[in-house]
Amino acid sequence: MSRLAEVLARLSAVIESRKGGDAAASYTARLLSDPSLAAKKLGEEAIETVIAAVQADKDALAAESADLLYHWLVVLAAAGVSLDEVAARLEAREGVSGHAEKAGRSG
Repeated sequence: MSRLAEVLARLSAVIESRKGGDAAASYTARLLSDPSLAAKKLGEEAIETVIAAVQADKDALAAESADLLYHWLVVLAAAGVSLDEVAARLEAREGVSGHAEKAGRSG
């Protein structure tokens, strides 16, 4: 398992443990109690990550990517989507051309 996968697994467990927690005492609990806020924060972090990438700022890109991944995990947890569900979607796309996969999506 990669170091990132290990960290994401640990962070995901911490996020799960914050469900139902005191939103005044825990930023994660606050985000979990307000999925719209969590999604907004995810969007903000995505934009900041893009800006860091466009500016070719490696340190900022690493920092913003960490923020992005944290908020992504919170949004998943708030929606009840597990990392295994995401992994299953990725596995289903393995070996499939990106163009073919996108063309095959419904909606």
